[in-house]
Formats: sequence, structure tokens, C-alpha cells
Amino acid sequence: MATIKRDIKYLNREFSDFRTRLIEFSKTYFPNTYNDFSPSSPGMMLIEQSSYVGDVLSFYLDNQFQENFIQYAQQTNNVYELAYMFGYKPKTTGVAQTTIDVYQQLPAKTVGGVTVPDYDYALTINENTTISSTTGGNTTFLLQDKIDFAISSSQDPTEVSVYQISGNTPQYYLLKKSRNAISSTINTQTFGFTTPERFSTIEINAPNIVKILDITDSDGNVWYEVDHLGQEMVYKKIKNTNTNDPNNVLDSGEVPYLLRLEKVQRRFATRFISNNTLQIQFGSGTTNDNDEEIIPNPNNVGLGLTFEQSKLTSAYSPTNFLYTDTYGIAPSNTTLTIRYLIGGGVGSNVDANTVTNIDTSTVNFNLNNLNSTTANYIFGSISSTNPEAASGGRAGDTIEEIRQNTLALNASQKRSVTADDYLVRALSMPSEYGAISKAYIEQPKLTDEQVSTIETLNLYCLSQNSQGQFTQPSNTLKQNLRTYLSQNRIIGDNIEVRDAFIINISVNFEIIVLPEYNNNEVLLNCINELTTYFSREKWQINQPILLRDLYVNLDKIKGVQTVKDIKITNKAGTTTGYSQYSYDIDGATQNQVIYPSLDPSIFEVKFPQTDIKGKVVPL
Repeated sequence: MATIKRDIKYLNREFSDFRTRLIEFSKTYFPNTYNDFSPSSPGMMLIEQSSYVGDVLSFYLDNQFQENFIQYAQQTNNVYELAYMFGYKPKTTGVAQTTIDVYQQLPAKTVGGVTVPDYDYALTINENTTISSTTGGNTTFLLQDKIDFAISSSQDPTEVSVYQISGNTPQYYLLKKSRNAISSTINTQTFGFTTPERFSTIEINAPNIVKILDITDSDGNVWYEVDHLGQEMVYKKIKNTNTNDPNNVLDSGEVPYLLRLEKVQRRFATRFISNNTLQIQFGSGTTNDNDEEIIPNPNNVGLGLTFEQSKLTSAYSPTNFLYTDTYGIAPSNTTLTIRYLIGGGVGSNVDANTVTNIDTSTVNFNLNNLNSTTANYIFGSISSTNPEAASGGRAGDTIEEIRQNTLALNASQKRSVTADDYLVRALSMPSEYGAISKAYIEQPKLTDEQVSTIETLNLYCLSQNSQGQFTQPSNTLKQNLRTYLSQNRIIGDNIEVRDAFIINISVNFEIIVLPEYNNNEVLLNCINELTTYFSREKWQINQPILLRDLYVNLDKIKGVQTVKDIKITNKAGTTTGYSQYSYDIDGATQNQVIYPSLDPSIFEVKFPQTDIKGKVVPL
């Protein structure tokens, strides 16, 4: 039978296009069969019905094509799926954050004729302790870190003041510690599993879900959250104690926790599939699979390749020397206990001094066999407040916010690409692993004493002591920083963490005061202005001193007629409490600008009370 060829057009998409083309088609191929194309004819009814169906199908085809792109998708479930595909995790709520000041009293005792606080009565408040507000519908806040009033360090200082005096002798002291808190409540849900199921999923349904706090099984095993099931390495926090690491315990005051990378087999990934539903997915292996923590050796590198091993041509990653397709193990014959956080929202932005109702069920004494009367009084003295209003509480991401945040994240894929990326990531390392106060990054110079020949970037860092003064970070802190940066760096970048140099300076100035003003008052205002100008928060590594700015700032002080002279002097010598590094200020001054050294360094007025001096001179 001969094939009948028809000239079929595939460009029609709308009702009118379909209608016109079908009329032309009928006139061309069926001229003698039907030729009544008036609006009321039966043939036009069929043609218009066919055009109607074609228009509807075109709409859904366009819509489905549009929903494949994050820039144009409109359906909520599609926007969520595309966001996760690009690595962005939508937020269904925004938690409020604030700083909580927690207080307790301590009785006084006499040691060697000196009255001191009796730390035998120090209290410990566990992490995730709840404190509710007196307004905002009794919004609940969670303390993010444990409080131990018996410990004070540069990273966790305790403020001590006299609370009650009898005669001239202190009877009670008041201790204060500060912690960050978020507006959340802990909910718990359990799920039972029998035989292992590949990529088993469970769902948690609740409003304003913040995140999964932790998952443990009935055997006490901890399950770790990862961005995707193919991720085998997770950060693990280890207490910096003599038992865990005797080599770094001396730095425990500055670095309370050590940061380690560990390969884990019990892991899960989460994703929101709607505003109120969080899906949790597990892997597909069993505990007998070799998808677990293993140390590389010649016998297991490349294990799991689906073809004959050829170690001459295979490429191996240090974080994935095993080739497995289990993506972690699936839970089986166990019960998982899942703790998750809910809360946030605009209503959680409560006013200052309203978060005061602390839950004392997690408060304990560090020691036993204490005087019961005194212990009861001390336990009742625990109190809290938020000196500043909570902020950050908001509704979840809108569709447009998810879209824009996904496009922004896709550009970098969460990798540290530019120098600024490394700086921001270094400064954002959680303080429990040690705090980096200042950071500066540059490519190695030929004069650098490089640790290796493959360094591509030098990251210079400084931390601060308990008085807020700049100090060089400990080796433990720098090791934690290397670990923290390792998972998000480009493979071609090799980061060497180094100490920046500290140049301590003093400032001496001379001013002429207008006749009608008090000399001492004007002088004090000038000293306060320079103290603010040289505050550590405003200074960065390799920032020069602009003498012209100093003159201009002092000229603006009310009562100053003329700034006659400003002299910057280097202060060096560890015996006097300054940095060991001396610096030629005069040689580094050009055109009223004092430049830092070629080696990354920072200027610091270490003791503003004594290192900033002024003098009023006659006209």
C-alpha cells in the first residue's frame, strides 16, 4: 500500500494557529469531501474542538518544560527538587538568635587569709537547656553550648563580682557567663525498622522544622547527617583533653575542641518536600558491606572496582579510596530515635530582658556531699536574661528566595574559589574549635620559607587572648583551621596556615586648645577619639596608618584649635608585655602614610590607657 504523504506543520501552539492550519489542511487534502467552513457548521465544531485540545496540550507541554528550570519553575515541589539538585537547602523557618547572660551565686570561703569564691558550689548547665521568654507567647530558646561555672578561659570567660558583703567581708559572689541561644524547641520521634530496605525513607510532619538535632539507634550508634549519601567524610568534634590528645591539651583554654575528619557508614540525608514535611533518606548497604571507616593500605585501595584493578591508570581521591555503591548502610532490626528542632518565625524576635525562665532540670552541681542548705540556696540563685532583643526570626524561604539563593549557590558550589572565600570561611569557623580574629591570604613569595613546594596560598592568622589583645594562634588552633578548610577547597589549592606579625605602637600628640574650653576635657575627648580609631575591631592585617586621618579626626573634636603634632612610636619587648617584633616606623612612613611590613602584619595599640598620650601646648 502506498504511503500517503501530508504536509504537517509542527509549529502551531495556540488555538487560532491550530484552527487556521486545520482549515487549510482540510481545503488542501479534502477539497471535495468537506467545504463548509462557516462558524455554525458541524465540521467547524470538530475543527475547533481539535484546536481546543491542541491548545491545552501545548500549554501543559510548555508548563512541564518550564518546570525543568529553576529560573522559571512555579510549582513548589519542583522548586524544592531543583534547589536540592543544585545543592541549596531551602529553609522553612528562620530562628531568632540572641545572647543569654546566665548568673549564679557562690558562697565565699577563706584560703590563706584571703576571701575567694567557693567553686565547690559551681553549677553546670547542659547544652540544649531551654529558657522561655515572658512575652511573645512564651517563646522557647535553646542554649547552644554547655555552661560550666567552674571553668574560665580566654574562649569562655567567667565574670566574677561581689554580690553580698557582711561588714567588709564578701559573703557571696556573683558569676556570669554568656551563651548564644536560638528560638527552638526539641521534639522527639521514633521509627522502627526490621529487614534492611535500600534507600529507605521516613517523613517528619511538623510546622516550622529547623533541622535534625541528632539520630541514635537502639544500640547507641550515632547516625550522621550529610549533604548527600555519597558523602562519606564528616566533621567530628573531640573534647581537647589529656586523654584524647595529650599533645594539644595545653591549648585547651584557647581551643576547647579538636576538629577531625572521619569516614562514617551510618549516615542520612534530609530534604524538605513541603513547608511542613521533612524527608529523611538512608543508604542501601548493610553492616557487612565495606562502606565504613577504613585506613588505606595496599590491599584495599581501589577495592570495589567493577572491573579488573588497574592501579596504573586509575585516579583515587584521599577521601574515597574505596569504590562502593552502598551510599551508607540502611537501618535494620533497630529503632531510631530522632530529635529535631522546631520554632522560629517573626514572633520569636522577643524584646530584651524577657528570656528569663530557665529550665533547671538540666542544672547540676559539679561535686557531691555539699552542705544541703547552702546548696539549695545556690541552686535557687540561678537566673538568666537577654541583654539585647532577639533578632533573625522570620518566615521560611519564599519561592523567589529559593530561586535566587539557588542560583547564587550554584556559582560557587560551596567551594572556596577566591581569596575572599577562604577569608570568610576561616573567620566563620565555630569558636569551639578556636577563634580566628584576623586573617589575610596571599600567594607565596620567593622569600617565604615554604613548608612544601606545592603551596599555592598562605593564610596568615591572628587570635586574641582573654583581654582581647592580638596573639598568634596556637598550633592546635591552626590544625583545626586546616581541617576546617580542607573539605571546601579547590583540589589545586594547597593552604599553608601561618602566623601574622604584630606591631605594637604608641601614639603621642600635641594640640592647641581654644581659649574658652577646658584643656583636660578636650584632651580626654581626643584620647577617646584615638582609642576608638585604633580599636582592634576596625583594623585588619596589612592595613596602613593614614596620619592625615588622625589629624582630621582630632581637628573635629570640639575645642581643638590646631593639631600641632602626632607621633607614632614602635613598642617592642616581651619583658614589658609587648610583641617581640620591632619595626622602623620612620622608615616605613611615606607621604604621611605608615605602611606595614612586607610580611603580613597588623598595627595594634596594646594598652590604650597608657600608650595613647596627649599634651596641650601653647600657640
